[in-house]
Amino acid sequence: MHQTAMFVFNGSPTCFVHVLLNALDMHARGEGVRIVMEGGATKLVGKLGRPGHKLHGLWEKVKGLGLVAGTCRACSHQLGVQADSVDQQLPLLDDMQGHPGLARFRDAGYQVLVF
Repeated sequence: MHQTAMFVFNGSPTCFVHVLLNALDMHARGEGVRIVMEGGATKLVGKLGRPGHKLHGLWEKVKGLGLVAGTCRACSHQLGVQADSVDQQLPLLDDMQGHPGLARFRDAGYQVLVF
């Protein structure tokens, strides 16, 4: 089975819609997929959680399927948006000096993609 971990640094909703759509497509194909919110993308968490946001429905679907591994503890703290992840019950990932490590996913058999 294919497994893909998508590390998203880009905070643009135009970029992120492709992450959401690909995650849903891979999941529908029976593949393992995990999304990790990093860097500026951690700012998207609060915005996507608002019902009026154009990507809210896709975001809720991806979260509901358990495809979001979590958000970077250090980046979300530094950018002042850590509470958004906590409010949405997303894990704060910090296994690599406060940041989510790519190696953990690679070692678990995931192909790592960076956006």
